[in-house]
Amino acid sequence: MLAIITAGVAPALALMSFFYLKDKITEPITLIVRTFIYGSLIVFPIMFIQYAIDESGHLGNVFIQSFFVVAFLEEFFKWFIFRYVIYQHTEFDAHYDGIVYAVSISLGFATVENILYLFANGIEYAFTRALFPVSSHALFGVIMGYHFGKAKMNNRYVYWNIILALLIPLTLHGSYNFMLSVTDKWAFVIIPFMIILWWFGLHRTRKATH
Repeated sequence: MLAIITAGVAPALALMSFFYLKDKITEPITLIVRTFIYGSLIVFPIMFIQYAIDESGHLGNVFIQSFFVVAFLEEFFKWFIFRYVIYQHTEFDAHYDGIVYAVSISLGFATVENILYLFANGIEYAFTRALFPVSSHALFGVIMGYHFGKAKMNNRYVYWNIILALLIPLTLHGSYNFMLSVTDKWAFVIIPFMIILWWFGLHRTRKATH
């Protein structure tokens, strides 16, 4: 049990440290812990909603499942927490801060999801889970936080950036799920996708820090 929890938490701590230490003016740990916890807690209502949809028999096709039942629900809940907990917070006073807090919310979600998956399927999946689902959640958070930061620090296109903070992560997340669902040789599509996603996410972190 301890091994599974450790394996489930370790990737999130490593990724959170990576993005946190890139911040020139580090954010308060207490607020990061709080946002991480909020992200962890939203796993349960999302699971309940997804279970209810599954039981209703209205899942629809793979596209609807990937983009709406999974990606929309998960990214919307993260976006909602950021919008109504962090966006007006006094500590959110720099562009890169948006990335730190959005990554924290996303990794809170990814950690609980990862632990539950490892309990259900076994610790042997820990490495691939760390490389792909956990990392992808962190990078979706980078993009969400980048646009929230842009909206907060720039008076131009404020509402458009708030919309993009949801729309782009949702599209990327849905694409990730869709590719996994339509091919057995998932590594041939997911590995290039993750390389591009990392490049895109790191490009956004550089822009935010400057």
